Amino acid sequence: MVEKIRRVITGHDENGKSVFIVDGDAAAVKEMASMPGLALTDIWQTGGAPASNAGNADAADRPVVLEPPANGTIFRVVEFPPDSRWRGRADARDAFGSIGADHATDDSSDDPMMHKTATVDYLLVLKGEIWAILDDSEVCLKQGDVMVQRGTNHSWSVRTDEPCLLAAVLVSAEPV
Repeated sequence: MVEKIRRVITGHDENGKSVFIVDGDAAAVKEMASMPGLALTDIWQTGGAPASNAGNADAADRPVVLEPPANGTIFRVVEFPPDSRWRGRADARDAFGSIGADHATDDSSDDPMMHKTATVDYLLVLKGEIWAILDDSEVCLKQGDVMVQRGTNHSWSVRTDEPCLLAAVLVSAEPV
């Protein structure tokens, strides 16, 4: 079952006073059909820099896609299920296609989830542990660890029986 993430978003009323405009479970959630338990929960998105704080529209009220818009950002929580639930049975191309990222997969890798995005990703492990896999090495990240992923070929692996929850800020970047 995908973990529910509470969002609290601020804005301004008609007099310019600060108000809460959202307080509830995030609605922009995409669980991968071909990878049950792998879910992206989008919290907020910006469309450029500097970001606009005008209006009170919900910037996450749109389909979930892997990468932010050009010059934009996405703040999301990613839930990764244990490998035992999906590895060897999932269709990676279908999974990436479902979030508009067919172009990101590395079909030459033995790891079906190896991919590259045109982003800088700031990652924080909220719960559990996960292996970050690169072309020639890997490292285990545990609760509280942070990683900056800079447009590299990468994949993820949860080798325990518990899901891993990551907070991620994806920033649009020039492709390497």
